[in-house]
Amino acid sequence: MDKTGTVYMMSSPNRTTVYVGMTSDLCGRVWQHKTKFYPNSFTAQYNCVMLVYYQSFQLVADAISEEKRIKGGNRKQKDDLIMGMNPSWVDLWDSVCGG
Repeated sequence: MDKTGTVYMMSSPNRTTVYVGMTSDLCGRVWQHKTKFYPNSFTAQYNCVMLVYYQSFQLVADAISEEKRIKGGNRKQKDDLIMGMNPSWVDLWDSVCGG
């Protein structure tokens, strides 16, 4: 049985740093970023605590491919994806995971 996957982007509040990730448990993974569950991680060190983008896929393999594609792009391409979904760069945590 295949699991679904979600590609997501976390941002620092000042928008200087963006992290791209993939998970099969979006709310659980975002909670880890927000609480700095892994204190030595990239997102903890750069304060990437805002969920600003996500896209879900029926197959994990498709999510992995999209994650690699996004990571291979430049910052403007990442910003354009975020702006297409979330032009105000609000933290989507509450609307997606219920806070």
